[in-house]
This record gives sequence, C-alpha cells and structure tokens, in this order.
Amino acid sequence: MACENNIGIIMPCESVRNFEEDTEDALLFARHFDIEHITVDLTAAKREMAAALPMELSQQASTNINPRLRMATLYAAAATRGALVAGTSNRSETHMGYFTKWGDAGCDFNPIADLTVTEIYEFLQHLGAPECFWTKAPSAGLFPGQTDEAEMGVTYAEIDKYLLTGEKGLNFDKIERAHKITEHKRVGVAKCNY
Repeated sequence: MACENNIGIIMPCESVRNFEEDTEDALLFARHFDIEHITVDLTAAKREMAAALPMELSQQASTNINPRLRMATLYAAAATRGALVAGTSNRSETHMGYFTKWGDAGCDFNPIADLTVTEIYEFLQHLGAPECFWTKAPSAGLFPGQTDEAEMGVTYAEIDKYLLTGEKGLNFDKIERAHKITEHKRVGVAKCNY
C-alpha cells in the first residue's frame, strides 16, 4: 500500500510448515493485497552450505542458516530490481533479542520496528488482513512445532503489556534476562540498519 514497486518473496526451507501452512498463508496474503510474489525454495542451498562446512553443525547453527539465507535472497532480489529490503522485526521481538543477527533483522528500513506484536495485530485488523494473520501462533517455522512464545518461555501479551505500560508481570524476570543477554544482537543490528 505504501508503494507500487514491491514484491513478496516466499522462502520455504526444509520445514514442512514452510511448504504447507506458511506458503498457503503467504499466498493468501499476496492475493488479498494484490502483491506480486515469487517462491524461492532454499532447502537445497541450505544443504549445500551445511555440506560444505568441515564440521557437524549444532542445532542452533543449522536453524540460523534459514533466516540468513532468506536475507541473502532478499538482497539479491532487491539489487536486481533496484529495490530496498523491508524489515519485519517488531519491538517485542527486538526487546527479547528474538531474531537472528544478519538474518531476519537484516533490512534497509523497517516500518514496524517500533510496534509491538499486539499493535501489529490491531493494525492487520484495521487493514482488513485475513484473520489467520493475527490468530495463529507466531512462528518462524524453523523446525516442526516451533513457536516464538514456546521458545522464549513467555507470551507476546506479557512482553507487550510490559513494553506498553511498564507493568511487571509474572514473567518479568524472564523478559529482562532475555533482554540483557541479547544486548549484543541489538547493538550489532543498530550499527547497520536502524
């Protein structure tokens, strides 16, 4: 809606959820808002990268390849089209450090950086987006059954209540511990694109 020269890039990588639910939802979103889109399967690229390394990757290292391949794909497409990469990280994720450095946090500009997940859901409803975008459990779809809230051990509602009101709830210690130990991620990202 902000500009005419945009493209959505659907980038499944290994996860069944990526190829099924996430792709279906991305296509629904693209059709609903009439967004030009393409699909780029990153599974083979990830396998080639992992095979090229002379070591067995930890689960964390393997998982983080996905968002980093996605970032590289977005920048290749943007450079080809003379475009910019729009970020999708939000205030809630950033506060928790719940992003991959040089992966999903990589962008040229981020129109939702200062919005909490709660505010994004309200905005999606205001824009008339399909309901699944604010009712399904947030997940990067990095592995089967993965959800943001399960990985963080705290809900977005709890995070957002603290960020929006300053009210310290039951999981305030988890929120602040995560914020503190991920400071290096925010400092690194701030230097390059915010």
